[in-house]
Amino acid sequence: YEKEKDRGAADEFTKYRSPLVSRYASKEMAFNFSDRKKFTTWRRLWIYLAKAEKSLGLPITDAQILEMESHADNIDFAMAAEEERKLRHDVMAHVHTFAHCCPTAAPIIHLGATSCYVGDNTDLIMLRDGFDILLPKLARVIDRLANFAEKYADLPTLGFTHYQPAQLTTVGKRACLWLQDLAMDMRNLQRARDDLRFRGVKGTTGTQASFLQLFQGEHEKVEQLDNMVTEMAGFKKAYLVTGQTYSRKVDIDCLSNLASLGATVHKICTDIRLLANLKEIEEPFEKEQIGSSAMPYKRNPMRAERCCSLARHLVALMADPLQTASVQWLERTLDDSANRRISLPESFLTADIILSTLQNITEGLVVYPKVIERHIRHELPFMATENIIMAMVKAGGNRQDCHEKIRVLSQEAAAVVKQEGGDNDLLARVQRDPYFAPILGQLDALLDPKTFIGRAPQQVTRFLSEEVRPLLEPYKAKMDVKIELEL
Repeated sequence: YEKEKDRGAADEFTKYRSPLVSRYASKEMAFNFSDRKKFTTWRRLWIYLAKAEKSLGLPITDAQILEMESHADNIDFAMAAEEERKLRHDVMAHVHTFAHCCPTAAPIIHLGATSCYVGDNTDLIMLRDGFDILLPKLARVIDRLANFAEKYADLPTLGFTHYQPAQLTTVGKRACLWLQDLAMDMRNLQRARDDLRFRGVKGTTGTQASFLQLFQGEHEKVEQLDNMVTEMAGFKKAYLVTGQTYSRKVDIDCLSNLASLGATVHKICTDIRLLANLKEIEEPFEKEQIGSSAMPYKRNPMRAERCCSLARHLVALMADPLQTASVQWLERTLDDSANRRISLPESFLTADIILSTLQNITEGLVVYPKVIERHIRHELPFMATENIIMAMVKAGGNRQDCHEKIRVLSQEAAAVVKQEGGDNDLLARVQRDPYFAPILGQLDALLDPKTFIGRAPQQVTRFLSEEVRPLLEPYKAKMDVKIELEL
């Protein structure tokens, strides 16, 4: 550090910067949890409080409120930092800083309030606004995947269970598995956002005692004060009971839904990585992008890997609010503060970048039908054995005899594939065996991949029309935004 300082290196390169902000997250989400947003919100909350107190009869003047409003965005951050160094109290540091530029209003700033009036209420505003940033992004991901699912609704592809070839599905139907999880996340995030309430005006331990004293025992005015400030802050309801803070289970509710979204994205992007290895589907790849410094031919699924990497962090952050809520003694302890300064913003910042990255992926997914078809041809003869047996029985054959014939030929073909590295030649073996002569004319139809996909195309159509498209209706106006990922 001393060497860098001697070289005159810029401050930003001589200290740690969170990659969530410096490298990944969007400007709007980074601003949502910024000091600028936080402390200007504190000032607006002090203005709301003063306006409500004045309207309910406390001796506060229009001049005092006008003075506060004229300096709402004029924050001397250096002065606030110096005040906090002296006072060891962030809220009081900003009260003093605000009072310095509002000398007339100084006596009534923060009147009757406790630190959590600005701290917790601001956190709830940031959580609400964070969801409002995430929801349209999630809607766009769902929209892009829905378009993809519709386009490939009837393209047969190998299904996989245990990552072993299984009965055929379609590319579009598989995308609907992803979509179903994302739709669940969409509903969960919307519900968590709508369930958020305001802490409101509750006083030091949540009893509103200081405000009851200010209004000389008039309970109705205290309730009106709480309701008025809640409405000014854009909330429909406040929590009726709080300690010094709102219940930290609210944080659990918010972050658990983000963590669940992280699990969904990790699964989707892992699937894409597996399919990229099979060369069936790839994420977008820039014209001049380098996949490997040593292996020029490589097209690594870097975007999907980034999503998985960050999704693990998002899931891991869930432990913080669980533990924090469990140790909030009585009306509150302060051991929540430092933890929440990290876990709340990081959860939203991480969710933000994985949604932006996933949108970029889903806007440029590349499908290789010929590769998919080759993989089907390689496995389908084994899967068609039951169809062949049924056809032979209809042609007058004995089911048990046919089963044994197919079993022997299948084992021989499997040996060619596994021991010799050859192609699956079961079909050729069936064609050469005189036993199967009665159905040779049916073999092409029996091996048509579209006869193995069941109702997959119909399921895609119904699922998209009944469950996905209606979910996106409220976000139609925000669908046109494309993501150009900064790599």
